[in-house]
Amino acid sequence: MKKELKRILFCTDFSPNADYAFGYAIDAVLKRPDCKLYLLHVIPETDSQFWKTYIYEVEDVDNKAKHDIDMRIKEAYTDKLPEGVEMEIAIRVGRDYQEILDYVEQMEIDLIVLGRQGHSSLQDALFGSVSEKIVRKATCAVMVIPHSEEEG
Repeated sequence: MKKELKRILFCTDFSPNADYAFGYAIDAVLKRPDCKLYLLHVIPETDSQFWKTYIYEVEDVDNKAKHDIDMRIKEAYTDKLPEGVEMEIAIRVGRDYQEILDYVEQMEIDLIVLGRQGHSSLQDALFGSVSEKIVRKATCAVMVIPHSEEEG
């Protein structure tokens, strides 16, 4: 017997592939009237102490970054929500795949929707992709969306 999907998580790094995957998340929610959509964006935590020190010397950097992320979410996702679809937005800072897995457990997510290829293709080739880690470690279903045909 398959599990009823009530909570769908869409993960974005604002890459074209993530933007394309959003359509699949919307489709999944629209087919389930009592389903809620969650959006998660993880800001990679900077490992370098120098960079942390430098970035926090810039005046009001946290508020500007939050404003920029909020605007990107609004333009790319919130403004494109069909009528009647609710979306809860979360932003986390840390190791991307770990923050996603922690959020899944915390929010009792039933399905994760994410793009296969994000912004860091070189890093993915060297260290393994976020989507691969999510697929291997998630406790719920995962829908991994490849590039759209327009992207090549």
